[in-house]
Amino acid sequence: MKVWQLAATAVFLAGCVMIGTAEDKAMTGPLDVKVKGIDGKELDLSKFKGKVVLIVNVASQCGYTPQYKGLQELFDKYEKEGLVVLGVPANDFGKQEPGTEAEIKEFCTTNYKVKFPLTSKVVVKGPDKTELYKILTATGGGEVGWNFEKFLIGRDGKVVNRYKSAVSPDSDELVKAIKTALEKK
Repeated sequence: MKVWQLAATAVFLAGCVMIGTAEDKAMTGPLDVKVKGIDGKELDLSKFKGKVVLIVNVASQCGYTPQYKGLQELFDKYEKEGLVVLGVPANDFGKQEPGTEAEIKEFCTTNYKVKFPLTSKVVVKGPDKTELYKILTATGGGEVGWNFEKFLIGRDGKVVNRYKSAVSPDSDELVKAIKTALEKK
């Protein structure tokens, strides 16, 4: 083989490897990652595949904190139909989640009787954001804007829609979207 043929073959093969890597990354969805739960144990989100998942970045000292009540009510009402609410504590906005994991869990269970899963406190915006939020924000809409922003994941593991903080858990818009997603088997 001539040198130019070897070079061309090498470039072609490198391109195939790069394309394969890009496709592999593109195929990663929000339920393909593992996170640390509020109790420090690994939480494999793939166990939620086939369910409808509402992922919400939460904070204990925010004007939207009372949404915990509505999130728990959604979880109570639709869990048997396949809804999972996942709370993701973050201290990125106004330093409104300063507590430790133990303090966050205590706050949520004592004040709002939260039974839905919570992750450990993570970063949800900027260059240090957790892998889950890299995937979520790559689906459109850019960086998370504030606490209690919501991502609705369908049974197929793809983001159905994204809701700003002001969209309350009991809003017609969100409840209708959850019901529609739950109806898809």
